[in-house]
Amino acid sequence: MSYKANPYLNKKAIALGYEAGTDAAPKVKAKGKGYVAEEIVARAKAAEIPLQEDSSLVELLSQLEVNEKIPDNLYEVVAEIFAFIYKVDKEQQNSGK
Repeated sequence: MSYKANPYLNKKAIALGYEAGTDAAPKVKAKGKGYVAEEIVARAKAAEIPLQEDSSLVELLSQLEVNEKIPDNLYEVVAEIFAFIYKVDKEQQNSGK
């Protein structure tokens, strides 16, 4: 009998959200590993939400609970991700997508 490791079982995903004027800081909106992580990624792709892969950031954020705001020491890196998403959204709007 042979055993083949499933690469999806070790995959992790975190979804962040931020509403200006409402949230003091970005919050974890969803998190999961394995098949749940795959579903988070699939839904983001279906909604055309830009994805950013950073395994060390995911590892840090996975320690937070859903609806928990990100800690102060992660503001800068998360701000860079939100700036990336903002740029991608603007490019898509300008291209007529």
